[in-house]
Amino acid sequence: MSDLQKQVQEAADRLVESGDERGLQVAVYQDGVQIVDVVAGVADPETGRPVTAGTPFYNFSIGKGATSAVAHVLAERGLFGYDTPVAELWPEFARHGKERVTVRHVLSHTAGVPGVPLDTTPEDACDWGKMVAALEDAELWWEPGTKMGYHAYTFGYLVGEIVRRVTGKPISQVLREDVAGPLGVADELYFGMPEQEHARLARLEDAPMDMSAWGEMPEDLPMLKAGPMTLMPNAALGNRPDYLSADIPAGGKTSARAIARMYAALLGEVDGVRLITPERLREVTAVAASGADEVFGMPSAWGLGFNIGRPGSTPEQTPTVFGVGGAGGSTAWADTATGTTFALTKNRLTNDFAAAELISGIVTSR
Repeated sequence: MSDLQKQVQEAADRLVESGDERGLQVAVYQDGVQIVDVVAGVADPETGRPVTAGTPFYNFSIGKGATSAVAHVLAERGLFGYDTPVAELWPEFARHGKERVTVRHVLSHTAGVPGVPLDTTPEDACDWGKMVAALEDAELWWEPGTKMGYHAYTFGYLVGEIVRRVTGKPISQVLREDVAGPLGVADELYFGMPEQEHARLARLEDAPMDMSAWGEMPEDLPMLKAGPMTLMPNAALGNRPDYLSADIPAGGKTSARAIARMYAALLGEVDGVRLITPERLREVTAVAASGADEVFGMPSAWGLGFNIGRPGSTPEQTPTVFGVGGAGGSTAWADTATGTTFALTKNRLTNDFAAAELISGIVTSR
């Protein structure tokens, strides 16, 4: 056992023993080879089923990294360019002045359509046709490309419908055929997950949270206009069978090793598979938009489909890191400077990235 594997395992075990975490996985790749494969705790507290390296977890926004990877693989094939207007691929999207929105705007969260209707139910979120129709009817919050704001739910449907229009297939099928399948992780990396597979998933639970901060939030906060509270990430939502079966590519179901492997194949070759060229990697990991997020208010920087900077640091401090973290504290990222990819998945939903920051600190200081 390598020293790094041992250190990460000890840290993961401590997190579970302390009660801070219930079950988690950590995977690290270096230059296309997995060097850390750690599991700790239980996937299902009711049965005591342990977490294994192949246990998929529902991770809210981590899935956006896979959504973006699918888009880049198709762009690599010439099915669209980043400056292609979305309406050229999907004519109905042009309504209400959205004809100027490009694929680049969508990937960099500058498209200006960050919100779903406030009466959207979890059942609606599982209905692809309904969500696509809502996007076609959506009005711009800002002129495309002039501001940036996290498209929490809409990102997945926007990219997913672009994918469907150019391939004729749902994005879950394209993920399987063109990304997860070639990488040998088709049974660990999903958008829509077949119901007969659900028993393999980790069960999510909510960590106790200090909700007092919510009471102080101004009612006109843009975040509260971008979607209803019923779609805010929590364990009940992430354990719903319809949510797990549906294509909602703003999130995904994955093991840590599957998503870390996918990022490794964006950086370079993994067992003969490379998803994009070095030139495209440079393009998608360059800052495309930065500043104050119009929806959530925090400063952030986006490449094409990926956040720039490691959780717990600023884009300026870690400009070579790209990835997407998720509500609940799971995260996945890659570092173009070191050839490292990192993923931490967990089933206890916290409102911070403390576990990921602790363990990624061990990895990056080696």
